[in-house]
Amino acid sequence: MTSKERVLTAMGLGIPDRVPVMCQLSIGHYLVQLGLDPAEYWIESEVISEAFIEMARRYHFDGILINLPGRSPDARDHMESIECNADGGRVIHYRDGGRCNCPPDDLPMHVEGPKLSLAEIDPDKLYYEDPHCLGGLKYPFYYDLQPTGEAFPEFIFTIIDTVLARVGDELSVHGEVFSPFTQLMERLGYEAGLMGLLEDPGKCKAMLARFAAGAADLATRQAARGVDAVLISSAFAGGGFISRAMYEEFVLPYEAIVVKAIKAAGVQAYTHTCGAIGDRLELMEQTGIDGIDTMDPPPLGDTDLADAKARVGSRLFLKGNIDSVNVLLRGGAEAVRRSAMEKVAVAGLDGGYILSSACSVAPRVPAENLAVLYEVVTGR
Repeated sequence: MTSKERVLTAMGLGIPDRVPVMCQLSIGHYLVQLGLDPAEYWIESEVISEAFIEMARRYHFDGILINLPGRSPDARDHMESIECNADGGRVIHYRDGGRCNCPPDDLPMHVEGPKLSLAEIDPDKLYYEDPHCLGGLKYPFYYDLQPTGEAFPEFIFTIIDTVLARVGDELSVHGEVFSPFTQLMERLGYEAGLMGLLEDPGKCKAMLARFAAGAADLATRQAARGVDAVLISSAFAGGGFISRAMYEEFVLPYEAIVVKAIKAAGVQAYTHTCGAIGDRLELMEQTGIDGIDTMDPPPLGDTDLADAKARVGSRLFLKGNIDSVNVLLRGGAEAVRRSAMEKVAVAGLDGGYILSSACSVAPRVPAENLAVLYEVVTGR
């Protein structure tokens, strides 16, 4: 089997020739391992594309998750300067007065002004919130650095197009959209967003409906470019943030809209949710997804892989469950080996499982720890 066939077989609940391996790497991990200039990485689609491919091949991953949008070809025209910090980081100064901090080993963050309150927001002026686009969040909505007259300008698909052209059928390539709930939290801020669910649930639901429409639109466009699957990034919908009942009210119906659009476009849909999800696996299934990603084990979360396999594993593919902090980051290669072998034994022998870190691979995870995953699934 090719890597692409292997991942597609696992996602289809079949038994591939071996368990596929596919981790989501943090941006900091790319920067540290490849020695990249953080501003160049953040600005240039070509640099991002090459980093995705290089690290997938280095670690023998069977797939690549493309979780950054393509950059505008005239992005530098909007920049006043790029400041160099003593720690190797960069600060991008935009001509409109905005700036983006680009650490040497972490996620770049656009420095936002004060958040709009819930009362100040007109849901009709929302569509999609992407903190990873250049220039930060926009209200009223437009994508990237300036309005182009289209919701999603063509250049944001450059990385998907480039990676697909270069890997062909070698690797499985997946796109990503932010869940409506994550977008709500990004727009309002997490404290105000959680309070908004209690103080004005109707307004929040109107916003969620708009974000669902935007995410469905973007996911459909990604599918049309040729990705095999679209990941819905719903990191903050676990038990550490909201109850099971609130998940059912504020997450499930809106993610279901996105999932329906993805599946109608002919590709697989799966959800990435961090933390404690053990009480909501069946609710996540009700969104219509094909699989669940992350599945943080204790103490990061509460997902027992054997339990998840028994409850939903006959209907959904499972991906993840290796402790990203205590095993991959802080443990040695043998600790990673023991954990990976356990996961494969529990969930991988009868198909429907992709071996992966629970959440994304941290910047300082040793390369030799990640290399162990391929060794385990190949018996080397």
